Amino acid sequence: MSDRQQPTGRSHLSARERDFRSRLAKLIHGDGILRGSLSVRERTCGKPTCKCAKGEKHVSLYLTFSEDGKYRQLFVPKHLEEEVRAWVSNHQKARELLEEISRLHRDRIVNRDS
Repeated sequence: MSDRQQPTGRSHLSARERDFRSRLAKLIHGDGILRGSLSVRERTCGKPTCKCAKGEKHVSLYLTFSEDGKYRQLFVPKHLEEEVRAWVSNHQKARELLEEISRLHRDRIVNRDS
């Protein structure tokens, strides 16, 4: 193997990078991953006999995200709230792991490691 060829497989990776990659793979291949933020909204419906007319507002969850350069909002039905929260959390964890992997690679450049 010449000096310029990169080793194949995962044997050349540090234990930290192998751990980060393993955790990232589990997230990606797990139950779901969803980019966006969650927003809780409270509103009144306007019906005079409704509980919201007495101050107990209706609470709804929305997913906010950008698509094609525009911000979008998507209502999350009650039966999907827990699952959507987990997907959004998985995406955030995946981003954090990617940042850690990226930082390890930047450090390799700074330290001129092979």
